[in-house]
Amino acid sequence: MRIFVTGAPGFIGSALVAELIQAGHHVLGLTRSESGAEALRKAGAEVLYGNIEDLDSLREGAAKTDGVIHLAFNHDFSQMQKNCDDDRNAIEAIGKVLLGSNRPFVVTSGTGIAANVEGKPSTEVSPTASWNPRAASEAAVKQLTARGVNTSVVRLAQIHDTRKQGLVPYVHAVAREKRVSAYIGDGGNRWPAAHVSDVAQLYRLAFEKAEPGAIYHAVDEEGVSMK
Repeated sequence: MRIFVTGAPGFIGSALVAELIQAGHHVLGLTRSESGAEALRKAGAEVLYGNIEDLDSLREGAAKTDGVIHLAFNHDFSQMQKNCDDDRNAIEAIGKVLLGSNRPFVVTSGTGIAANVEGKPSTEVSPTASWNPRAASEAAVKQLTARGVNTSVVRLAQIHDTRKQGLVPYVHAVAREKRVSAYIGDGGNRWPAAHVSDVAQLYRLAFEKAEPGAIYHAVDEEGVSMK
């Protein structure tokens, strides 16, 4: 199948592109830069220039392919609300192109979207944390599912390999700079994790399985307690 991947040159995206091509799929990767385009071509993917704020580029990619895996997200946390608004707009734009077809649409979210209930670890069926600005993205996905779009969601945990370790390096950097490490309550939260190669395989399987309305947590095991 020919699959449109947003965020294709990124940390997870590059692993996913390799996974999809190895499995026999053809990839059309979205990129905003020449360096991203070069990396995609080297991996054997086709290139579409654009970004998640360029809705026409998203519509074009969705129209040209057999389905979409949406990974792109702006991780500048100083403008989190805007980033989430852009993400919702991107999901809606892609979803409208896929209306009336059974083409799979796999959308990215985070495990932090699942609310904690009675101190128990959150699961795929936990209530949505309405305070999280990214909840609007999952709400958009549900609306598209209700309209017949073949959607599913992959919620990311702390994704790592030997080069990157999710959000942990940011926490370390702040602690070094401020000389203090802050935590909420008694510090008893849990941070689940998964290796980037396992996550790439999960995305591929979610796309191939194409189970409408499914939610998958990209988690290798129950999160390690921070206490």
